[in-house]
Amino acid sequence: MKPPAAGTPRVHVTLINYRTPELTLRALASVLEDSQSLPGTRVALIENDSQDGSLDSLAAAIAARGWGDRVCLNASPRNGGFSYGVNRGVALGLASDRPPDYLYLLNSDARVEPGAVAALAQFLDAHPEAGIAGSQVFGPDGETHRTAFRFPGLASELEAALGLGAATRLLDRWVVSKPVPRVATQVEWLAGASMMIRRQVFEQIGRFDENFFLYYEETDFCRRARAAGWSTWYLPESRVEHLGAASTGWKDHSKPRSPWWFEGRRYYFYKSHGRVYLWATNLAWLLGHLFWRLRKAIQRKPDRYPPHFLRDFLRYNFAGHRLPRPDASRAVDPGRGLSPAGR
Repeated sequence: MKPPAAGTPRVHVTLINYRTPELTLRALASVLEDSQSLPGTRVALIENDSQDGSLDSLAAAIAARGWGDRVCLNASPRNGGFSYGVNRGVALGLASDRPPDYLYLLNSDARVEPGAVAALAQFLDAHPEAGIAGSQVFGPDGETHRTAFRFPGLASELEAALGLGAATRLLDRWVVSKPVPRVATQVEWLAGASMMIRRQVFEQIGRFDENFFLYYEETDFCRRARAAGWSTWYLPESRVEHLGAASTGWKDHSKPRSPWWFEGRRYYFYKSHGRVYLWATNLAWLLGHLFWRLRKAIQRKPDRYPPHFLRDFLRYNFAGHRLPRPDASRAVDPGRGLSPAGR
């Protein structure tokens, strides 16, 4: 493969597999194809200890398709969650003899459209104050997902729990999820399905906090970047298809919400604002939720929550669960990349 031309940004992709090898290969093929215009692009494919044969399947496919010169397959010794996998991939990129300009995170159940990766890199090239840029994400049905947000807080927790139009209008400036921007827009945080980060952001604020196993890790990272003076941008010209929740079952509302979501939410508020604020947000949400339940009973509204949501909320927020010690980024030894052809 020819070396990148002078001035061409070098991009390092981190792609994490957890029991979705076929989707992961689809995502990998799309990002390799799209990054032809960025010849310095390399991919760290992190196999997050699936223990389902994924590692051998991925190694065989990479070797068979001749991707070994652009893809480093790396086996995690344990499934430490999304932040842990990201940090392994980022560590591989930063340890390179020629560290990349940008580090790109792509979900395993995503597929980049032509020009998506280059659009993010070109935007960061043109805007040195921007630290993070994310794509417009849409589903297989073509519907755009909401992936650009405000930081959550006490007022937003109350608004979300009330589910009342008048309250939403009154608290509009604190609503977390806003309508999808139609042009490049500065936002507070982005979902990590397709997110490009300037190398200097990692060098300044550290890596992802591994106390977040899954959920709220992007919120925390973008918040830390903002505090350090870096802006975050949503770019609709970079388009990525996302199946959504392939590894987690997030969209299946017939099942209880994942414990990782409750733990991530609780730790985020504690880390960002302290214990008193965490308790205030919990009480605000609980009061709003109880009011919504009263309206639901009177007006016979359908339930909008997964099973046992209130029970689980009380369990994870009021039952004395230990709060982890805030940790900006743990040191990660990524180990050696596996040679797909040599397995």
